Amino acid sequence: MAFSTAHSALAALREDLAGEVFAPWDPGYDAARAVFDARADLRPAVIARCADAADVVRAVRFGRELDLRVAVRGGGHGAAGTAATDGALLVDLSRMRRVTVDPVAGAARVEGGATTGDLDRAALPYGLATTGARARTTGVAGHVLGGGTGWLDRLFGPAVDSLLGVELVTAGAERVRASADEHPELFWALHGGGGNFGVATALTLRLHELPRFSLALLRYPPGYGAEVVRAFREVFRTAPDELGGAVLYLAGPAGGPRCAAVLTYAGGADGLRDLAGPLRALPHEAGPAGDLPYTAAQRLLDTPPGLRHHRSARCLAGLPPQTVDAFCAGGEGMPAATGSRYLLFPQGGAVAAGPRGHPVAWRDAPWTAHPCALWADPADDGRAPRWVRQACAALAPWSTGAVCLNLIGDEGPQWVRAGLGAGNVLRLEKVKRRYDPDNVFRCNHNIRPV
Repeated sequence: MAFSTAHSALAALREDLAGEVFAPWDPGYDAARAVFDARADLRPAVIARCADAADVVRAVRFGRELDLRVAVRGGGHGAAGTAATDGALLVDLSRMRRVTVDPVAGAARVEGGATTGDLDRAALPYGLATTGARARTTGVAGHVLGGGTGWLDRLFGPAVDSLLGVELVTAGAERVRASADEHPELFWALHGGGGNFGVATALTLRLHELPRFSLALLRYPPGYGAEVVRAFREVFRTAPDELGGAVLYLAGPAGGPRCAAVLTYAGGADGLRDLAGPLRALPHEAGPAGDLPYTAAQRLLDTPPGLRHHRSARCLAGLPPQTVDAFCAGGEGMPAATGSRYLLFPQGGAVAAGPRGHPVAWRDAPWTAHPCALWADPADDGRAPRWVRQACAALAPWSTGAVCLNLIGDEGPQWVRAGLGAGNVLRLEKVKRRYDPDNVFRCNHNIRPV
């Protein structure tokens, strides 16, 4: 397209948008293009920081006029770094963060740029919650539409199980609402299909009663990893659905990795202490524990901005001794990089019992391992991701073959199929063909039009 046409279109977008527009030469552009992973030094052609859904429509029309790919940023946490893409139009929803709670209906309308922290704070005064991400700064829309695992998923199911409706701007710049009664096939596809079908400007989520919440954090001496994992496995052999948590190895700037256990409980601290018996029987240091707001538990895995980031995950069929050993070897081999962690969290409960047929292929796995490298020094750009890959490779013999797409980066189309379920892919491709036949929204775990 001629430069004069592009220049005119950009000028018109600046005039029409209630929000802000950034081109590469504008002050504020570099700050506006930053995402969670500091390695992602990507330069969108234009950034449209939208103020409302009407702005999103204008931005998508602009992108189509100039034949641009469209990337979407809600929280900017996507593991593949695709919230900003070279040469694309970036639709930035960070101004659209309003959360409106209807306590009578037990539901919340959440704008597309809202974070997990925004949702949790809005629901807390009513004693309500839904399955949120394990970090407050994660965007709600990406988390939910990708499936959504979190501390409460054994009780309430993956986040997407609480999805009641999605307000979407399609590739044709049309506003649609998808629900069980409106665009039902699109609504089905949004249960795991992520941002492939348009820009989610708002989600309606079912909220659940959570009158009490408690947490225990137990840290163990070096060398106790395998015993901790075995005790944790024993706890969850008979645990109620109200119990969640993770075994995790934590790395810091000094000293070797340390094993810890986190237990979260939709109930009081006394009940949690009883459930934690096998873990408390091992030598340990007790960290923060007791009754606390769910919002406080969501701070546990927060990380400071500006770090480099690489993560992946594998769903596991069980925890036989060889798997325990492989997980612990991966944890003990973790590079000493600020903030890195290697989690093993239980599923089951409402995760496994939830609705069948959605493109959420990882429901039946009882465990998920999640290595996550966080580091500051570019000199570790080879070492830290290599550790993540090696940790996943070591668990391959016990993998179910499925994976939660929220937890992995760009690892190839075979892993997209593994996350969605091979049997769902053709159906998803047909939905994609209807709502995005030109694959405008391909800066994601992409589903191609059939």
